[in-house]
Amino acid sequence: MHRKTLLSAAIVSCLAFSAHAQEAAQSAVDLDTVTVTGIRGSMEKSLDTKREANARVEVVTAEDVGKLPAHNVADTLQRLPGVNISSSSADEGGFDEADRVSLRGTSNSLTQTLINGHTVGSADWFVLSQGNNVGRSVSYTLLPSELVRSVEVYKSSQAKLQDGGTTGSINIITRKPLEFSKPITAEASIGAVRSQQAKSTDPQLSGLFNYRNDDGTFGVMVQAFSQKRELRREAQEMPSGWNRIAPNDPAALADPNLAGVLVPILVGSTLFEQTRERKGGLLALQFKPADNLTLGIEGFSSKLDADNYNRNFMMGPLFSGSPFASSEVPDHYVIKNGVMTEASYAGKPLVNYAVYDMIARESTAKSSYVTLDADWQVNDDLTAKFQAGTTKGVGDTPRQFIAEVSLAEGNGAGWTSHGNGAPMDWHVGGDTSVAGVTGFGTWGNQRVKAIDEEKWFSADFSQYFNTGMLSSVDFGLRYAKHEREATSPEGATPGNIWGALQTAPTTAFPGGFASSIGGKFPRDLWYYSFSTLKNAVINNSTWLSGDHGPTGRHNYGAEWKVAEKNLAAYLQANFSGEAWSGNVGLRYVRIDQDIDTFVAATVDPDVSSLFGAWNRLQYNNTRGRLLPSANFKFDLDDNLVLRFAASQTQTLPDYSALGGSASGSDASRTGAGGNPALKPTLSTNFDVNLEWYFMPRGLLSIGAFSMNMKDYVSFGSENRMLFSELTNQMENYLIAMPVNADAQVRGYELAYQQPIGENFGVDANYTYSDGSSSRAWSDGTHNLIGNSKDTYNLGVWFENDRFGARVGYTYRSSFLIGPKAADPYYQDSFGTLSASLNWKATEWLSFSLDALNLNDPTYKYYQSADIPAAFYSNGRQYYLNARFKF
Repeated sequence: MHRKTLLSAAIVSCLAFSAHAQEAAQSAVDLDTVTVTGIRGSMEKSLDTKREANARVEVVTAEDVGKLPAHNVADTLQRLPGVNISSSSADEGGFDEADRVSLRGTSNSLTQTLINGHTVGSADWFVLSQGNNVGRSVSYTLLPSELVRSVEVYKSSQAKLQDGGTTGSINIITRKPLEFSKPITAEASIGAVRSQQAKSTDPQLSGLFNYRNDDGTFGVMVQAFSQKRELRREAQEMPSGWNRIAPNDPAALADPNLAGVLVPILVGSTLFEQTRERKGGLLALQFKPADNLTLGIEGFSSKLDADNYNRNFMMGPLFSGSPFASSEVPDHYVIKNGVMTEASYAGKPLVNYAVYDMIARESTAKSSYVTLDADWQVNDDLTAKFQAGTTKGVGDTPRQFIAEVSLAEGNGAGWTSHGNGAPMDWHVGGDTSVAGVTGFGTWGNQRVKAIDEEKWFSADFSQYFNTGMLSSVDFGLRYAKHEREATSPEGATPGNIWGALQTAPTTAFPGGFASSIGGKFPRDLWYYSFSTLKNAVINNSTWLSGDHGPTGRHNYGAEWKVAEKNLAAYLQANFSGEAWSGNVGLRYVRIDQDIDTFVAATVDPDVSSLFGAWNRLQYNNTRGRLLPSANFKFDLDDNLVLRFAASQTQTLPDYSALGGSASGSDASRTGAGGNPALKPTLSTNFDVNLEWYFMPRGLLSIGAFSMNMKDYVSFGSENRMLFSELTNQMENYLIAMPVNADAQVRGYELAYQQPIGENFGVDANYTYSDGSSSRAWSDGTHNLIGNSKDTYNLGVWFENDRFGARVGYTYRSSFLIGPKAADPYYQDSFGTLSASLNWKATEWLSFSLDALNLNDPTYKYYQSADIPAAFYSNGRQYYLNARFKF
């Protein structure tokens, strides 16, 4: 109630101020015609749009097809003040390409991504993101930059904007056929990408054809793309986190000093390779049967084939049932802050001190949409726009090919940790070649699939007025039905896979493996090729279909479904005066959720299989809410603009947070699960910004923002009984559960850009974001997921009529990813250096070279100052393209 009172008072105060302003009507101001192109033209267009907008908006404009200021859409957006990027959606670790976007140091699930103002069904290639770790964010790896005309980042809400973004919305705008100036436009891009670490060069192709008749009443545009890229990531990982030695563990009983001490469960030398091949296109048609009516249809499809192979050679006896550090007293150890930072073991008979996982996956991700639009100028003062559409995203891992072998039996091991800033030094004794294998196993669900789809209809109207300070009224409604589902319906019964592998040839790890991250750990390793492993699993397994009852392999515990109906209506009044403008509005949103999930059962289960027994559970949540908003802009003089915004925004909990079934790790006896009773996050937001446009293409701005979030989704933990594939019975697991809490974010933004002479320029921005939650994590902190306190960007550029160059550096401070083994899990601060060169050879031919990750950063993950989690090296990437205009 206090939050609503504050917001209502703020809106009333703004209206009272506006009532005393001049009431003369002010016609819409047309943007000046821009004749400059390239970097300078893009900046000028972006600043013009930003300055004229009534809301807090950042804009990126692509001056030409495929010529965003960076190769990747997400990488482009990270250069804007208040924007953060991350390269993963779940626990797949750091990669070399931005994949998720968030605003002002918050979780990417609180930021909404739209295309042309509508939702886009998203999908992920990584198997964990297809199951029990599914947010509401969009994967940018499916959205090539060639499709983009401009991107608008809304940091303040308006009633007419689609609800769903607590911290803001990102709207990607595509080109339309009737916007082209010439009757026929044809463009193509032919190029290649060089991945330094993967030592691979792969093709990059895209093209566009647009036809518009002379009358401007019909147009058709076709875009297509085919882009392939090999990547290789070299790393050290602790994939199962750290385990606390229990007082009744054998090691603690033998040496009480070890009770409660944290030890690594598994420490691995990790080689990940992947082929990413993205193909798709966009088809758009526009038709004007009358001067006041434009009809349009647009279809988009993108498919990413992303087969991947992860090899992780690890210190840790997974097959012994518990980490050896819980069973043995080290011959030597050092404990610091409750963490065993150094230990050595001489070795015991029949204990395996190493385990080696080779996991090959067939993976795809798809995203598509079809929209029908009608823009109708009803009369001189009334416009209407209608849209209906459907969108679908599918993430699919049809098969996993897994070999898990145990080695180094009885030969001991040891490690030394250097805190979270450097990899651990570790070793295992004995024979670590194929000849040293003492045991074999396999696991992994088959046919894992996530389906994300929505159907919607919207009607938007604008009524304009010719007198008074009320310039127009926007009103409309939107209805959408959204479904997100995770399935895992069948699997395979393994046979004598090891028999087929024992005599198969092996391949060595690449020379200089993981040399850039440092540390002393096994690097001279072997593995089976993807095809060798695949053939061994396929030819020596019984592949099942259907449920097959209690003897089948239907993993009900990995399945859930969330269905949502969203009905929204809004009314927004737009005002203008001699030196001010703004809007005030209300949006009503009603959400009806149906959630289907499973919970582990011990007696009278509804369903059962070889994976355990479960009961079906169904939940329904119905919620309605009014969301007010107000935005005002004051032109203090010709070059100085003051903005104020206040709003309430809402984001629904992540799909897996609502529906995800509890699942756990046998190694750590920890896991995660959903909570169908979660409420939507309601945020009360205030934003103020002062902008000085001190010269053409020049800007200096400073602003502050505040977000008070009620029912923010945090995490707690509880003990649950789950089926263990290791012991083949129900076991006790500590499960991280999402819970509602209060949270707040306070911060400020600084932005500066200035041309130097006609051909040079600089730009820089800095964002400070301080977030906290009312609920503490296990380490006593109150951190928010995704909250980086410091983000900044620095850039310099040069451009003339023929040549352009830009160098940029982006930095993001450490942030909380989420829970790992029921404890908080962080990514350390990182910075990336990029550069681009452009040469216009002729009016119809130009060349570009984009270089990413030039500083070859190591992405570091940790759980505390004394507990490292992972260190990743991805290498540099170079994109060379030739663009043709016909």
